Amino acid sequence: MSSRSKWIQVQFIRGSRTFANSCWACILVCGATGFLLVGLSSCIGEDLIPRLSSKQIAFIPQGLVMCFYGIAGLFLGLYLWCTVFWNVGGGYNYFDKREGISSIFRWGFPGENRRICIQLVLRDVEAVGLENREGFFSSRLLYLKVRGRRSIPLTRIGENLTLEYMEEKAAELARFLRVSIEGF
Repeated sequence: MSSRSKWIQVQFIRGSRTFANSCWACILVCGATGFLLVGLSSCIGEDLIPRLSSKQIAFIPQGLVMCFYGIAGLFLGLYLWCTVFWNVGGGYNYFDKREGISSIFRWGFPGENRRICIQLVLRDVEAVGLENREGFFSSRLLYLKVRGRRSIPLTRIGENLTLEYMEEKAAELARFLRVSIEGF
């Protein structure tokens, strides 16, 4: 999603707050809770989950391993829920031709560097780049090539967008900033 006028362009970047991440977090927490409850049921000798008998599972080693997997899965699910709640990676790309500035903003994990904001002068932008890696794990990355700095990514890493869409976005941004495109 983006907003555009003659002088200002804003591109909103979706972070970790996606439907897929929420579904995976639910599945992970439910599965891990099941593993933990079955492992604990084998330890105490009573069924903590109705209609699921744990009499055939010996606590050592099967029950202990199930408890370990349950605890590990709960920590992983908690981590995933936290990234969804904090919307890690979400933000915006702001380009203002009238003021001659650009601002790249992303949300990070809580702490000292929760707000990641990079401000640039538009005349330092040399090109809009498009990196395309084909293969089993193909990836496409749109970035700004800035004089005296490293390249600054504008899209989420791991975002699986089509090549045509990325080319269109790169061309649109290059036309707006009046710079060249590299990486085709």
